[in-house]
Amino acid sequence: MTSEWRESTIGAEVLLQRGFDITRAEQRIGYVPVVSSGGISSYHDTAAAKGPGVVLGRKGVVGSVYFVKSDYWPHDTTLWVKDFKGNDPRFVYYFFKGRANQLASLDVGSANPTLNRNHVHPTKTLWPPLPEQKAIAHILGTLDDKIELNRKMNETFEAMARAIFQSWFVDFDPVRAKMESRRPVGMDAKTAELFPDSFVDSELGKIPKGWTVVPCLNVFELLSGGTPKTDEPSYWGGHILWASAKDVSQCSDAFLLSTERRITKAGLANSTTKVMPALSTVVVARGATTGRHVMLARDTAMNQTCYALRCNQQHHNWLYCWFGETVEDLLQAAHGSVFDTITTTTFQKTRLLLPSTPVLALFEARVGTLFSSILASLSRNRTLASIRDALLPKLLSGKLQIPDAERFIKERV
Repeated sequence: MTSEWRESTIGAEVLLQRGFDITRAEQRIGYVPVVSSGGISSYHDTAAAKGPGVVLGRKGVVGSVYFVKSDYWPHDTTLWVKDFKGNDPRFVYYFFKGRANQLASLDVGSANPTLNRNHVHPTKTLWPPLPEQKAIAHILGTLDDKIELNRKMNETFEAMARAIFQSWFVDFDPVRAKMESRRPVGMDAKTAELFPDSFVDSELGKIPKGWTVVPCLNVFELLSGGTPKTDEPSYWGGHILWASAKDVSQCSDAFLLSTERRITKAGLANSTTKVMPALSTVVVARGATTGRHVMLARDTAMNQTCYALRCNQQHHNWLYCWFGETVEDLLQAAHGSVFDTITTTTFQKTRLLLPSTPVLALFEARVGTLFSSILASLSRNRTLASIRDALLPKLLSGKLQIPDAERFIKERV
């Protein structure tokens, strides 16, 4: 540790303040993020704090830490840094991020977890000088910026895939173009030949000639999961991913790469759960996140809160996009007592428009590259995040010097 680091307390370096209460009904349409203990929960037209800011979960979710670049509204369920006292804001964010477990241990709530700033301020800590703060924030921030850039690129790739699906299979743009003697946008003449040039009547309305309306379970297989005995230690902690509705609902990407829990081969053999092949689509079947869906990046088992849709013809990217386009209709057709639940009956009654095989193959070829890029980017982000998480405690303790950290990154990125 460099001699320039000093012993201090959190309260001597930053001033924490409780956030401001605001209900959804009081919020007006705007672009100011309202940051609650769970992150950005909504948007408002008025800011209560200047950015950049650091926000800590105070109630409900204790130990969460968020960095906000723009002006924002810190919700009553949070503590926010009212005064950085000359310290670097992004370093302060990483400082609290590195103390997440310690913050969670300061919980003073009974039924509902609560963090009191008066318990945080006296906490003793080592504190680096401003130049070193900026260097630490730059190193860790560069990794996070790369992760964020990859995330935004993935959003663009998925939006492109969904736009192609919408154009071809909902709006039927290529068919309409051929009806008007125009070449479909983005297609050469040979590719355009795969699409029909007229419509026919069907139970779903007018559809492209040669395409068919079929029960959706003729196209994909519907599978459900199960749970090994929770009181049997030999069933848990293995190498088999085991997805739950929580895993799927918390995944903001197109692919599920990891799960909170894993099971063993014994757990798999002695329960109703099954291993679902990679690139099936997992659907949350019940609860407040009904309809959230992802593709599996690896073979994965799952519990009974999920359905897996396994495409019989291996058109998994088309299936993923179809479900995203259809999920609202499925939810409207669902029946649930507390939450809407997509049931087996819902799928049994659902019919879909099945394009011709050449068009399906063309779609897979077009969007397959996009989804492959997304998956590769997610893998890169996992590597970047693991490097950041490895460096964070060492940099915050002063045990790793800046040049050594830079060399560590260069060797691995």
